[in-house]
Amino acid sequence: MKKNTISIVVPCYNEARTLQAFVAEILAVQAQLPKVFLELILVNDGSADETLGVMRALASEHPNRISYLSFSRNFGKEAAMLAGFEHAAGEWVAVMDADLQDPPEMLLEMHQLITTTEYDVVATRRVSREGEPKVRSLFATMYYKLNNLISDVKIEEGARDYRLMTRPVIEAILSLPERNRFSKGLFSWVGFEVKYLEYPNIERQAGETSWSFTKLFDYAIEGLISFSDVPLTLASYVGLLTFVMAFVYGVYIVIRTLIFGAATPGWPSLAVLVVGMGGLQLLCLGIVGKYIGKIFIENKQRPMYILKEVHLHEEDDKA
Repeated sequence: MKKNTISIVVPCYNEARTLQAFVAEILAVQAQLPKVFLELILVNDGSADETLGVMRALASEHPNRISYLSFSRNFGKEAAMLAGFEHAAGEWVAVMDADLQDPPEMLLEMHQLITTTEYDVVATRRVSREGEPKVRSLFATMYYKLNNLISDVKIEEGARDYRLMTRPVIEAILSLPERNRFSKGLFSWVGFEVKYLEYPNIERQAGETSWSFTKLFDYAIEGLISFSDVPLTLASYVGLLTFVMAFVYGVYIVIRTLIFGAATPGWPSLAVLVVGMGGLQLLCLGIVGKYIGKIFIENKQRPMYILKEVHLHEEDDKA
């Protein structure tokens, strides 16, 4: 472990246009933290632009400060964060995005809190979503409410991955062997004392986000089923309720036939019942399938990522 060092893990996907500005902001923060060394671990998550080339140039320009890891393909942000954590040796470890939506100057307050209080983690959360589509903001709010309703692992609304953690917290996170990783949930699951700092939404400085609505929706589903089996229980209840309703309706039909005779077959209502039941069955089967799929992936024991290129910064004469 490197004393008085903050290892900053930065997952990067197509961030060639923002990396130079990001590093400049980190150097500005470094000037205000003379007793702490800030080292950067840039993780190229299979970018399709010149991100890797920019990383090489920055590492050459700052050989004592910047390391980079480059994946063989795009493995996703979760894999990039894990790779960074595994290579981070600082007394404290931070995770940040390179698009400057995570204000680097907040590191000053984060470090002050983590060194002068009992907090093990100083995290951040957005208190506004200006600049985001209203539909995305609505679904995000609904997700946090639903997650905190059905899961024992609570996640603060608007929580970001941007946080500063002590070494014991990082060791706890690295001890979790699962491959279906949802870091927001893992950060909460390991516990420890957490302090949240709030800030308004900040738009990207350049480029476009790689998080489409579909990707965010899939990510949210992964988060819901990673820390709760309530969807499986709900599927069971839906099946039981449907069976009871069908049984009651069957008894009603028998009694009505005995009293009034056979009625004219109701094809529209029959079609609705068949389609509705089929939809419920597919829904419940899909929920079960998601859990089985996660078991399938875990049992394969494939690595979370494959490194194609590694450059670790020099240890002496830090500056």
